[in-house]
Amino acid sequence: MEKVEITIIGAGVVGLAIAAEIANKEILVIERHEHFGEETSSRNSEVIHSGIYYPKGSLKAKLCVEGNQLLYQICTSHQIPYQRVGKLIVALNDKEIEGLEELLARGRDNGVHNLQILSQKDVQQIEPHINVLSALWSGSTGIIDTHSLMKYFERSARAKGVDFAYGCEVESIEKKTDGYEVGILDADGERFSFLSRIVINSAGLCADKVAALAGIDIDVAGYRIHYCKGEYFNLGADKHKLIHHLIYPPPTTIGLGIHTVLDLQGRVKLGPNAFYIDEIDYQVEEGHKKDFLESTRPILPFVEESDITPDMAGIRPKLQAEGEPARDFVISHEIALGLPGLINLIGIESPGLTASPAIARYVKKMIDRI
Repeated sequence: MEKVEITIIGAGVVGLAIAAEIANKEILVIERHEHFGEETSSRNSEVIHSGIYYPKGSLKAKLCVEGNQLLYQICTSHQIPYQRVGKLIVALNDKEIEGLEELLARGRDNGVHNLQILSQKDVQQIEPHINVLSALWSGSTGIIDTHSLMKYFERSARAKGVDFAYGCEVESIEKKTDGYEVGILDADGERFSFLSRIVINSAGLCADKVAALAGIDIDVAGYRIHYCKGEYFNLGADKHKLIHHLIYPPPTTIGLGIHTVLDLQGRVKLGPNAFYIDEIDYQVEEGHKKDFLESTRPILPFVEESDITPDMAGIRPKLQAEGEPARDFVISHEIALGLPGLINLIGIESPGLTASPAIARYVKKMIDRI
């Protein structure tokens, strides 16, 4: 039976970052799609987050703040397109202003720099067309060309000898004395298996299913993933010229709220909304346009119904079900479950893109200990 040192399941931005970080070993990356990053990694706001929102000491907070700095270094060193555009989290009433103060304190506790509360007059000087009472400015927030980032990670991994198997789906993971026998259905419909000393589950929306293949009861472990869909609408009719920064409302219980999404070509989208679904579906519902208008017009009064058109949708792999408290990333070496050499990454939603290089370093330390 063929053997490899490490198998990474999933070639999203996190799996690719791990492959690039731990290269120079015998590594195989398995991806069920024909190309990298075809799910959550390519269907998001492409924002480099600063680390404001997450509880102090959480993996999301620590890895987001570290990843923010690493991403800017990577972009600068390897000519990956990005812009440090900055973000405004806005308030429309006194209660929301109190929320901004709480976010400011949390951000500073997490080690986020370049944060300040702006008055209405301050905001009007940089965004004269929006309607707010106050805003929290995050100067380290930016946008990135995610495809170029993933291409860089893949190219870096390949240059160090990492092999990629696209169009291949993992069907079984069986614990053996010296590792795991991994069963694969390949792109030609053929089945084969190989032995891997270490298996890293970075399968995104399917990470819970992969964990179950290894024999983990995902409900007992708290690993079941719940799909949370987010839709985007394009802002056209030259209204995009009225926006210069990322503009966010206060966060909701399941997301960051419908915000302006800038891209590197100067276009602007609105989104995402957030609602739970049972099956993966990337269709954008035209009927949700009115919900978008109701959410955004208090802040962006110039937006008319005719200005927005359906754009795209993404799905976040949340560990919390609807109505449950937010959960942190799961990044776990499963030795306590009797599965040494199996590393699970589950519930890697936002800020997973920002955190990806920091997650890779975190996983490398796990591998070094193994």
